[in-house]
Amino acid sequence: MKLIIHRGTQEIGGSCVELVTVNSRILIDFGMPLVDNKGERFDSNTLKDKTVQELKESGILPDIKGLYRGEEKAIDAILISHSHMDHYGFLTYVHEDIPIYMSQGAQELINITNIFVWRSNVNIGASIIENRKPFFVKDFTITPYLVDHSAFDAYAFLVEAGGKRLFYSGDFRGHGRKSALFKDMINNPLKDIDCLLMEGSMLGRGNQLYKNEGEIENRIVEILNKNNNITFFWASSQNIDRIVSAYRAAIRTGSIFVIDVYTAYILDKLKIVSERIPQFDWNNIRVKYYKSHASIIAENVSKEVLYRYKKSKIELSEINEKKDKILMLARDNRLFPIMVDKIDNTSGAKFIYSMWEGYLTDRFKDYCDGQGIDIEQVHTSGHAIVDDLKAFAKAITPKSLIPIHTFEGNQYPRMFENARILKDGELFEF
Repeated sequence: MKLIIHRGTQEIGGSCVELVTVNSRILIDFGMPLVDNKGERFDSNTLKDKTVQELKESGILPDIKGLYRGEEKAIDAILISHSHMDHYGFLTYVHEDIPIYMSQGAQELINITNIFVWRSNVNIGASIIENRKPFFVKDFTITPYLVDHSAFDAYAFLVEAGGKRLFYSGDFRGHGRKSALFKDMINNPLKDIDCLLMEGSMLGRGNQLYKNEGEIENRIVEILNKNNNITFFWASSQNIDRIVSAYRAAIRTGSIFVIDVYTAYILDKLKIVSERIPQFDWNNIRVKYYKSHASIIAENVSKEVLYRYKKSKIELSEINEKKDKILMLARDNRLFPIMVDKIDNTSGAKFIYSMWEGYLTDRFKDYCDGQGIDIEQVHTSGHAIVDDLKAFAKAITPKSLIPIHTFEGNQYPRMFENARILKDGELFEF
């Protein structure tokens, strides 16, 4: 088996791995980068009106023969590990006849992102994978493994061909609400792995104040019990573990968890995967309507969806009346100031920031300070901590361990046995 990591050996994001046999070629992930070639945040506007050839020449798209629209197809399949843009964001450039494999949850979330972010009602039609159910692409036997990650319904992949076994970790952790999956992998590890591609997003980062989702939930409970004004909660609506933590905290404190229509739609669509995901009509959940969200759903989904959610609609008057018992999801820089202006006196309000701190700008901090809103970061990473990475590598004991999805690949040889550092585009045969 031959391996080429087209992007990801020296950065977090933009993951793209090619596996090759004599008769077959597949890709694992095809993501949009998080940083540009200067190490600054990648601006998706640079893609606008650019041809595939121009994007190849600029180094944004990898030069992979037979992958893109307008070329003669030469890639047999693409596996998508999960629904974060840095793992699937370039699928729009892919030849329309190349099969794509992903989980049901990933497909739902990607299609929702297409509606709300890209304002498109074109859905990705994927072949749906299931936990530990092998499928075949020419020479390859592929077995998906459900993993604990901040992206819902995320997978790792065991890929076998020609007597060789490769395991692609994807993005994973051992401290989320599905941590049992990680523990099972440690206690019952895969055997005879020739090559392990293992992420290392947390290498080079400091210790986390909150170790797991349970600690997140408990801190939200403490804040709700002490706060005498409205509590805002900033988190990704697609981070279902975090939404569950917030909802559980609301239940425990008798608070109302106010979500927006966008979040209600996400939760509604994902119940096809799990009936345990909180829904718009559950106890202690209410829905705040914003015109921008409602218009997108009306235009790209259906007006009937909006009518259905109206049974849980909450008005501004009720929010002001009960604001000391409100936990309000606030996840939009544009809408948040508009909402704050309509709240009666936000002095002493609390803002729970539950995302990576790098997204929290000084400008936003200054705005909240001016409104008398106290910000507190209550967050835990979607990626494995260093100790869990070590435990994972030790359990798998691969013949070769290759860094991916990390800025700190140079640390692997001193931390893990059999580490082999590659460069983007380098051919590795095993």
